[in-house]
Amino acid sequence: MYLASVERPAVGRADRTKRLAGTVLALGAVSLITDVSSEMVSAILPLYLIAGLGLSPAVYGLVDGLYTGATALLRLVGGYVADRARRRKTVAGIGYGLSALMKFGLLAAGTSVPWISAAIIADRAGKGLRTAPRDALITLATPDSQLGRAFGVHRAMDTAGAFAGPLVALAVLAASGQAYDSVFVVSGCVAMIGVLVLVLFVRDHRAPWPATNTVSSGAAFALLKQRPIRMLLIGAVLLGLSTIGDGFVYLIIQKRTAIATGWFPLLAVGTSLAYLLLAMPLGNLADRVGRAPVVLGGYAALLAVYLLLGSGFGGPLAVVAILVLYGVYYASTDGVLMALAGPLLPAELRTTGLALVQTGQALAYLISSVLFGLAWQWSGANGAIHAFALLAFVTLPVSAVLLRAARVH
Repeated sequence: MYLASVERPAVGRADRTKRLAGTVLALGAVSLITDVSSEMVSAILPLYLIAGLGLSPAVYGLVDGLYTGATALLRLVGGYVADRARRRKTVAGIGYGLSALMKFGLLAAGTSVPWISAAIIADRAGKGLRTAPRDALITLATPDSQLGRAFGVHRAMDTAGAFAGPLVALAVLAASGQAYDSVFVVSGCVAMIGVLVLVLFVRDHRAPWPATNTVSSGAAFALLKQRPIRMLLIGAVLLGLSTIGDGFVYLIIQKRTAIATGWFPLLAVGTSLAYLLLAMPLGNLADRVGRAPVVLGGYAALLAVYLLLGSGFGGPLAVVAILVLYGVYYASTDGVLMALAGPLLPAELRTTGLALVQTGQALAYLISSVLFGLAWQWSGANGAIHAFALLAFVTLPVSAVLLRAARVH
């Protein structure tokens, strides 16, 4: 009932047919290349850590949480510095460069879990630095009425890289005799190409200097005093608490179906294909019917994934259904949440505000990943997935009420 009560923006046909800014397309190309690199590593990391190094689910949950959440506060620092210096491209470039270097850091870490964890944290620090400035550049180059479309196009290009990454990893593993180190080397080289494209083709948004004290730590903290932003942030954090990592989803599928380890990366390919095909249509839908309903619909798809995983499914059709629903979840939430938040934030603090929402979700993800790993360790995969299905069932309607209170659309 809450979805029907969310405001719907009126978007004219002319607005929907305007060309996207070159900045959006250039950043999409950077994300495409970078995601080829990132997903090469992400596709093999769960098996590398659990099957290769023998980590327990609880330890993997901690490492997986660190992979996304441990550098969450750095997102705020990067966002604030980017707004303060008005150099969003520079901050994003530092983030992309750091992540590229850490692919080689994984190679240097060998089989040492502490050093692997350190390389993962540094890699995610790079992601933390770059994500908010990149998304802010998209919002500042795009009219509010087209933000869903702009993020849909960007995320579709991003996901094309995510689709290709595991396939490249499979090819590299096959050519190298299943040597994980070769994947890290190729991944680092591909990431360097993405940094080069950013330097050469992305333009920064250089608006006139804002008025005195509009970009300050006090102004940044004052964002939380605004009820719409506060309600949106709380809702985003609650939704993040019900989210588990891709690796856990794929490991449960692999455990239930006995998929050969060599084919494990194809699970990520299936999700990425669904995401790739749906990102643009769902972004356009968000501009037409409202972004909050699309985001909440995505988390409803995630709940359906949990229910299928916990049902003792069997057969290829169930696997396909899970991967498609997982792709729907990503296509409905990733860019659309940023498109929803963007118009609520002043232009001079756009990067900081987006970083605030991303930080909240990243910290929530850190907590949820650790808890899911512990739950798996204590009560098995079935007990863990049932607990998180219940959590998602509770947080979804509560978050709908919060978004309605924030009057976001």
